[in-house]
Amino acid sequence: MTPVNGGGLPPTLGPGAASNEFASATMATIGMSLPQMRSWAMIEADLLQQLRELDTPTVCNALEVVAPERRGHGYSTTPFFCPRPNLEPIVGFARTATIRAMAMPDTDPAEAARHRVAYYRHIAEGPAPSITVIEDVDDHPGYGAWWGEVNTNVHQGLGSLGVITNGSIRDIDDSAEGFQLLAGMPGPSHAWVRVESIGEPVTVHGMAVSTGDLVHADRHGAVVIPLEVAAQIPQAAADIAAREQVLISASREPGFSADRIAEILGVSEGH
Repeated sequence: MTPVNGGGLPPTLGPGAASNEFASATMATIGMSLPQMRSWAMIEADLLQQLRELDTPTVCNALEVVAPERRGHGYSTTPFFCPRPNLEPIVGFARTATIRAMAMPDTDPAEAARHRVAYYRHIAEGPAPSITVIEDVDDHPGYGAWWGEVNTNVHQGLGSLGVITNGSIRDIDDSAEGFQLLAGMPGPSHAWVRVESIGEPVTVHGMAVSTGDLVHADRHGAVVIPLEVAAQIPQAAADIAAREQVLISASREPGFSADRIAEILGVSEGH
């Protein structure tokens, strides 16, 4: 099995790092902790593939078993717009940022350009593949779209599989092929959109996300998978599916009844 790196995680940040000074500098750049770095190295490429074979509701079901404390949080809870519902699930490590678009910026153009490049470096660094999670912090989220033909292609080129945002998206037909889009709304203009903060924790569609979190998403929404239980998800999902199939199969049989449900669930009549 091959550890997930994709060229984005410097080898010295894996187990047995030789340079703590270098590690500290790099972690500060991409907003990670050393335990989080080491957890990345434990996520195998074949595990990511197994997770991609599950839909997001199934991952949530499995999390209720392996991390019951996560049953009530850690996933999207508000409506969103997904123009590409037929794309396969995506699984990747979060890159977070905030944007705003309603007011004209007063930043020096040269400084604004440097800030934008710093944002793209943030997207490119760290473990791959990634998912970009952007919180629009305007009073009216979606006033201007950060996402369209250009940014979907740029982000895909930097290793991002898709975006989760409460902001707007545009150029939907011309967006990068295969790039997943979970947004607050479609919109026609980018207004004065720009990146505000880079790498800070965000909350998007009710889901709190930090840079480096493992995120699973599809047309149903998104969920953060705690790294320490990620390897338990596929088996838990398989066990749940096997139990559910017993009830589903029974429901298709002639004479199916509430008594049959009670039998399957092992429920006896109380007096």
